[in-house]
Amino acid sequence: MVDRVGNVLAVFRMNGIDTQVTISSTMPATVETGLDNIVLPSGADGDALAAIAKAITGAYLSSGGNAFSTRTAGQIIQEHFNPGEDNQPGGPLFGVQFSQLPCSDFSLRYDANNSIGPQRSPLGLSADSGGFPLYKNNEVVGGIGVISDNHYGIDKNILNFDNDDDESIALAATIGFEPDIDIQANRITVDGKTLRYSDIRLSDISITPQTAQNFDALANSVGELIAVTAYTDSIIQRGSVFGEAESGIRMENEKYAGFDAFVFVDENNEERFIPQSGTDGGMLNGVSVLTENEVLQILKSSLDIANRARAQIRRPLGSQARVTISVVDTQGRPLGIVRTRDAPVFGSDVSLQKARTATFFSNKDAAQTLNKIVNPTQYFDTDLMVDDLIDIADYVSAIKAFVGSTALSDGVAFSDRAGGNLSRPFYADGIQNNDNGPLSKSYRNDEWSVFSTGLQLDLVMNKVIQHVLFVAAGVGNDTNSICTDYKSTRLANGIQIFPGSVPIYRGNQLVGGIGVSGDGVDQDDMIAFLGVHNAGLILSGSINNAPIDMRADNLTPQGVRLRYVQCPQSPFLEGNQQNVCQGK
Repeated sequence: MVDRVGNVLAVFRMNGIDTQVTISSTMPATVETGLDNIVLPSGADGDALAAIAKAITGAYLSSGGNAFSTRTAGQIIQEHFNPGEDNQPGGPLFGVQFSQLPCSDFSLRYDANNSIGPQRSPLGLSADSGGFPLYKNNEVVGGIGVISDNHYGIDKNILNFDNDDDESIALAATIGFEPDIDIQANRITVDGKTLRYSDIRLSDISITPQTAQNFDALANSVGELIAVTAYTDSIIQRGSVFGEAESGIRMENEKYAGFDAFVFVDENNEERFIPQSGTDGGMLNGVSVLTENEVLQILKSSLDIANRARAQIRRPLGSQARVTISVVDTQGRPLGIVRTRDAPVFGSDVSLQKARTATFFSNKDAAQTLNKIVNPTQYFDTDLMVDDLIDIADYVSAIKAFVGSTALSDGVAFSDRAGGNLSRPFYADGIQNNDNGPLSKSYRNDEWSVFSTGLQLDLVMNKVIQHVLFVAAGVGNDTNSICTDYKSTRLANGIQIFPGSVPIYRGNQLVGGIGVSGDGVDQDDMIAFLGVHNAGLILSGSINNAPIDMRADNLTPQGVRLRYVQCPQSPFLEGNQQNVCQGK
């Protein structure tokens, strides 16, 4: 069990369980790259890491307006949406599983003396059924995660219904703490398709959970609370009160007066990401860095768009969009982060990933920087022995061959939507018989899966495995708070490959980037894009979105045009205004 910001409140292991866990997208395994087909050894805490990741996912993806489970997560991250429907585009949150990483410089680490978050997840976000949010008085208070089958995987076909033990046990645990039925995922649609919450109904559970024995008596007979290195001691702890300083997220009424805004704070209730000027050395090719006032205005303008925007994945219909907004400089350093009320927690780390990704790939030295990563990515066999080495520079060669010889060195402005186009296992997205994009693994050669996406995972793979071996098997040291194998904040919490970011310019010069995440990818795109545009208008044109002729949607690799941003139809609550991003 975890609270809403990911503090692990308790881990319970039943007697006699086999703790060996196989990470696999298919059983029997056909993909053996990335994290796919890794076996966490028996006698270690791999089972606890899987359960924690599931609980965090249930808590982080949910809010007062939407209740999402790990089964919901599995539906929205695969190569097709819906999974099992061929020739459909990838899921709307394609790639989100590699967020909240244990090496993230944004997510915090367990400290027995305080309960601030958001906390990291040992395996990122989970798509394996058996994770649900927990509610009290219609507000998310935490999550529950269960693993009982030794398989940490994903449902490849949601066109049927599964009888899953993990899901049955976890659902039973939600009795008395379940979300209102009106906000459960199966009441929410995306692109005209209904999401899934659970394949198990409460009426399907054979034993009535309400008649369960007292926990103290039950625990002594069937198992025990366990300590998990870097996550929890062998005790039950209380959760933090979300929205109060003790949770690490609280209201901020001074800088953001009138916006109903919340900020991230440390254990002393000091704001972690106060708006500040860029740290790029004062000038960028003769152009001034982002100023503190510009950063604050970008955040305010983005908050204004979010508060006016109609939410996509939230009930009741007509709710405001709820998101987290991050602004970074050209070195990926956070210059300011703010969130709206009740935004899902997962969007916090993701918004920073998005801002950094757009900024990094828009920089003229992106190819050069990737080529400097000399430590190869290590792939492991089922015995956790190094099986293969991957050179990050191969992705640079691939994108230059695919897009053009100047790719990632010519200053073309990349949004996450554009970069995500190149990170799909099919190009164009979803077309079953097509080859993969240059930043993706090959689907045709059984190299791509949700556990083996391509550059996204390979940039962080070494650090994820380092953490898993440290926690689950007691091998080596824990990872530091930087996910890539070079000492830089530019991609310190990894990259993201679904929409919701744009780079920021002063004239033709890149000066930073903005990332938005939380309430529908088209809304994320719009809030980021119009947030920068409107801030520029207020500041008399001192900053702007990328000039139109510099944007990635001018590129047509393999005869298919990339996308830059996609803004929703009738996006605002106050009217039916259309084409709100056109010509900007």
